[in-house]
Amino acid sequence: MLEKYYEEIRQNINVRENLSLLRGQIKEKEARTRLLNLVGDGSFLLALLQHEEPKVRKNAALLIGDLGLQEAVGSLFCAYKREATLFVRSSYLNALGRLDASEYLVELKGARDALAAAEVPENERKHRAEELRELEKIITGIEGIRRHTFTGFEKAQDILLATNKEQRGVTMAEVAELSAEIQRSTALHPLGVLVHTKWVKPFTRLRTYREMLFPLKGRFPADPGQAAAAVCALGLADLLAGCHKEDAPFYFRVELKSRMPLDAKSVYAKRFAAEVERLSGRRLINSTQHYEVELRLVETRDGGFVGFYKLFTIPARRFSYRKNAIATSIHPATAAMLVRLAKPYLKEDAQILDPFCGVGTMLIERDICVPAREKYGIDIFGDAIRMARENTAAAGESINYINRDYFDFKHRYLFDEIITNMPVRSAAKSREDMDVFYSRFFEKSAELLQNGSIIVMYANEEGLIKKQLRLRGDYRLIQEYCIREKDRFYLYIIQYGNRG
Repeated sequence: MLEKYYEEIRQNINVRENLSLLRGQIKEKEARTRLLNLVGDGSFLLALLQHEEPKVRKNAALLIGDLGLQEAVGSLFCAYKREATLFVRSSYLNALGRLDASEYLVELKGARDALAAAEVPENERKHRAEELRELEKIITGIEGIRRHTFTGFEKAQDILLATNKEQRGVTMAEVAELSAEIQRSTALHPLGVLVHTKWVKPFTRLRTYREMLFPLKGRFPADPGQAAAAVCALGLADLLAGCHKEDAPFYFRVELKSRMPLDAKSVYAKRFAAEVERLSGRRLINSTQHYEVELRLVETRDGGFVGFYKLFTIPARRFSYRKNAIATSIHPATAAMLVRLAKPYLKEDAQILDPFCGVGTMLIERDICVPAREKYGIDIFGDAIRMARENTAAAGESINYINRDYFDFKHRYLFDEIITNMPVRSAAKSREDMDVFYSRFFEKSAELLQNGSIIVMYANEEGLIKKQLRLRGDYRLIQEYCIREKDRFYLYIIQYGNRG
């Protein structure tokens, strides 16, 4: 079909539609190579940049960018300069952004500055905003952005430590360990723990929250333009300038948490971002690739929004050891929270084992919380073991990792503790398969645990786990915590044998 579409374009048949169809075809590498062989030096496509139909010019430019035709840079730039149809102009820039356009940097910056300073009529704002966004993308892609240094707030601010709602109390307790001067007031929030403080740094060391957000006061209307106006009225650019060494501009991205369809969310986010940029006098500049601030809008039940901003300028070192991860890896903040919940049952200098260790996160967080004597991690996936060793070295920890199936593992002495994030059932595994797996797990673990040992288990197979506890008299559930109610993840503290 690819060759057919291309030949019809050459014969001037359905040119616009066939250009669009070609763009859809070349997402696969092999198809892209075939089309590159057909277009040769690209002169035929370049001629289409002067076609009388605007949508043909637009699709031709985008196809040139898709193909990465570096020799087309000059033609694209010239076409951009002479283009009078507004909705087409950003397409040339989109294509230039996929190529090396550094030789035109000075002229592109001039075009950006002129467009940013111009008074744009209401009916042109959408297309001019898109053009400005593409210009900025090219320029920051070549030059990068000036990085900002966070210096702290001049006055007290609210900080939201986002965590799962079922265990917000764990983070609340961690915050309570800081001095009263630092955590001037705290309160539970639907998304985590809300803290009122002037000092941010002590909170960057806490381990049980997922991310630090800063609430924007008030509720914002559903209309993106009005929401942008409300955000800018809060003086966000001034606030950012006040807590950083360097002044504006600050580059931001938009994150929209909404029930809208994906395409509607994209339209909303683009309009909101463009208006924030315009109303802030470009002290806040939208960039989806180079940014240091995230503006997050979360839809409320009435269709409006509450807002937050997230600063990537605040050094985040608490999980800096996590150099590697795989798809099944547990988030380190979740691991830290699980370990803190289990802390009353953990003992120092224990001999511990993780039979499904992945990249080592559970073991590392366990040792940070309560130092152990001997730590072993087992995983059947060799790449995970390699990654775990790298993560462990970065954490400055000492853990023994073994690439082996847990059910084949043997050891010369017994363990005080098993701590693990249990494998989740895959599409290839039936409930019956997992039933057998849990039966084997408890049987094997009984061979490796000494009397009075514990299992700290994070899993979402409540029925299968409690079935084994009913069937076996050598295990006893001593505590359980709901971690994620929606998908039934729990933390189980299980004792093996009898104490004393």
